[in-house]
Amino acid sequence: MSFRGINTTVIQIRRQVFTEVARMAYANVKGEQANHLMRKIPYTIIPGEEGKLRKDIFLERAIVEERVRLAMGLPTRRMDEHNSVVSGLEDASIADKYYDPPLVNVIKFACNRCPEKLVKVSDLCQGCLAHPCMEVCPKKAITWESGRSTIDQEKCIKCGRCVGVCPYNAIVKTERPCAAACGMGAIHSDELGRAEIDYSKCVSCGQCLVNCPFGAIADKGQIYQLIQGFNRGDRIYALVAPAFINQFPGLASTGKLKAALKALGFYDVVEVAIGADLCTVDEAHDFLEEVPGKLSFMATSCCPAWSMMAKTAFPDLAKNISMTMTPMVFTARMMKQADPEARMCFIGPCAAKKLEASRRTVRSDVDFVLTFEELAGIIEAKDIDAANLEVDPDEVDLVHASSAGRGFAQSGGVAKAVADKIKEWHPDMDVKIASAQGLAECKKLLMLAKAGKYNGYLLEGMGCPGGCIGGAGTIADPARTAVALNKYVKEAPFQDPEQSPFMTSIHVLKDDPNFEV
Repeated sequence: MSFRGINTTVIQIRRQVFTEVARMAYANVKGEQANHLMRKIPYTIIPGEEGKLRKDIFLERAIVEERVRLAMGLPTRRMDEHNSVVSGLEDASIADKYYDPPLVNVIKFACNRCPEKLVKVSDLCQGCLAHPCMEVCPKKAITWESGRSTIDQEKCIKCGRCVGVCPYNAIVKTERPCAAACGMGAIHSDELGRAEIDYSKCVSCGQCLVNCPFGAIADKGQIYQLIQGFNRGDRIYALVAPAFINQFPGLASTGKLKAALKALGFYDVVEVAIGADLCTVDEAHDFLEEVPGKLSFMATSCCPAWSMMAKTAFPDLAKNISMTMTPMVFTARMMKQADPEARMCFIGPCAAKKLEASRRTVRSDVDFVLTFEELAGIIEAKDIDAANLEVDPDEVDLVHASSAGRGFAQSGGVAKAVADKIKEWHPDMDVKIASAQGLAECKKLLMLAKAGKYNGYLLEGMGCPGGCIGGAGTIADPARTAVALNKYVKEAPFQDPEQSPFMTSIHVLKDDPNFEV
């Protein structure tokens, strides 16, 4: 359960942080002036003298300070030593700065110290005569005390059998929300009971940060660096992922979105679905060349969280991940070849794309990564009036892509596009596909593949529930976005990825000697 589509207090504060950091960047000040603006942000977001959120206004402002630092790409501060909120600001004031790991961070003093797993009896217990909860407990951890059931937490193994048999739904099984959302089992408790991330397991999908009800987890951003690039006159292209549909209601048309992005300072706007078209064709070729002769199955490459999970949790299956470039890299490399001096900013739904872009082999192509939520903050900072935004009649659409390319944004879309292309080339060939969404399900898929259950298959994994439209950087309700996306897919000017005017670029891009997955 995430909070996308619900305007919670956590989301409001997160958006305000992005907006104020963007305003600070657009002010284009240096030195002590920049320090002053950064120190002022927590007081702008949390005004007054009394705390209304956590009762302690000083604690809430301290948490906002950490959010501001992370939004600017700076590390969180240690709690056991003095360190100013502006510490390292001069390092962040560089338009060429990339992320320093770790990308996803726990703000320790914002953590509620939720129990990892807990089964407890609520006040709904009626003290019934049957007490089936006691009868089914394998450890005899439930006893009758003062007219109701009581669970001995020392004996309880959190199996939840009692939860299922209670006729009054009086027993609840809870789990720390961030840990429940993590499909990698990367979140545990530190010595003080606060959430802690095991970075050897974390793949930066970001599902923990959008599921924490206390806003205690945040990822680093490049808002400040991007706007530094605008300020110095860099030519920066906005590469927009197809999951943008439904994220910005006031900018529902692609023409308005393009006008808004240009008003922010972008030189031009390109739809990443054009890279998805190239990815479809290349991955189809890859599958035909590798399966079943060289590989027992092949897995898609476009989701970085899925790809990293596969390579870390199943290293012996790393070879089964397609060598095809992701749509982001295909699009960025294509635009860089057309305009070598320009810089590229991917705008999408994904926290893990930030990690992908920081890789040595990708950072020459992708200079910045923004989530849709971060972009919304920048739009607000620039005070863009979407209702009265003038749209150039010659620039109503983004660069055209196929319906298949646009469909990459939804779970199952990648595998379908690749399988359809193979079927077109080889009508008699039966292309078997299997897909999974959410990293826990993706792990199950690969375990079955490792056991030989998916030999000859094309496997698609999406790290986020629903696919990219459910990514950690999205704003809207994924279910509603799916409806809007299906409509956008149907409205594509053509269906076949091979009709893309950019298809001639595919061999040039792949022949680049610097290319490496």
